[in-house]
Amino acid sequence: MADYFDIESLLSTEQIIVRDAIRGFVDLEVRPRIDSFAQDHQEIPNLMKKLGEIGALGPFIPQSYGGAGLDYIAYGLIMQELEAGDSAVRSAASVQSSLVMYPIYNFGSEAQKRKYLPALASGSLIGAFGLTEPNHGSDPASMETRLTKDGDGFRLNGAKMWITNAPICDVAVVWARDESNQVRGVIVEREMKGFSTPETLNKWSLRASKTGELVFDQVFIPKENVLPDVKSMRGPLSCLNSARYGISWGVIGAAIDCYEVALKYAKERQQFGKPIASFQLQQKKLAEIITEITKAQLLSWRLGVLKNEDKATPQQISMAKRNNVNMALQVAREARQILGAMGIVGDYPIMRHMMNLESVITYEGTHDVHLLITGQDITGISAFE
Repeated sequence: MADYFDIESLLSTEQIIVRDAIRGFVDLEVRPRIDSFAQDHQEIPNLMKKLGEIGALGPFIPQSYGGAGLDYIAYGLIMQELEAGDSAVRSAASVQSSLVMYPIYNFGSEAQKRKYLPALASGSLIGAFGLTEPNHGSDPASMETRLTKDGDGFRLNGAKMWITNAPICDVAVVWARDESNQVRGVIVEREMKGFSTPETLNKWSLRASKTGELVFDQVFIPKENVLPDVKSMRGPLSCLNSARYGISWGVIGAAIDCYEVALKYAKERQQFGKPIASFQLQQKKLAEIITEITKAQLLSWRLGVLKNEDKATPQQISMAKRNNVNMALQVAREARQILGAMGIVGDYPIMRHMMNLESVITYEGTHDVHLLITGQDITGISAFE
């Protein structure tokens, strides 16, 4: 695995063991079949249960609630290894961990934690996260989904769009505005009347992952399914920070996979009587790729240290997400050029990674929005208004 600055020496024994275990899982369960699943627009069978068995779901959740009780660097390394296999695999684990288990653990009641977290950690329940709407992506505060009082519970009406795991989810953590215009989180269960999840088809990206909508037509939400400890945008935004942190690590895995494939190909591919790795322009590409990967690794490692110390700011997480996703996408494009025409076929993972990363650079905050978050932080002036 590419490690030009010996970052492994900064890792604990436990973190290395976790990373290597996930790498072994990806080599055995993902790499041999992922191209056919992506080509056929099919998710990997029983993926969530398999991820649960290896402790990849909610790994930062305490063991008392079914998690592995790992630190945030270990979580990042899990995301890195999963995305080296495919962004769809990391997305599934990221949604389950950071967008479903995280809010239930941080904002849920004790009864909610006991009911949902162990089942989500094992993968026996599949979760989805409902924030983005058809009319509101980068501006989630303008959400139109509504929660109105009805006896001992509430009625939920509205729709969410571009939701990972939606067609196969058992539960969904959904954000809506109540009659006081406060943002509330609710846990919607599959069997609730009026809840439907139409699938989004014909994607060119994340083809090995199920994407869809969450549609609510007078869905009755009992009060026991309302997250009690949050009544503002702080709830969903804190979830996004957790997910963005995982993404900053995950995309490094995709970039490393592209780099290692390109390096091996360049050493083996003969042109003009010698390997193309001997030509200056190919060495330039490879040298720049490993440099950018190394910078991203150091950025995410430092961010992980800050996360473990509870010092990481949303703005720092935003910078890491933006920089590292853009890095990975540029690496995939350069690696594809090194392989020439072979770079577009499924025998190699590069074009698949490139298409996936076109989604990753948009979801959990677009590249441009994250630039403006950094701009606001350093100038003190908001460009959003």
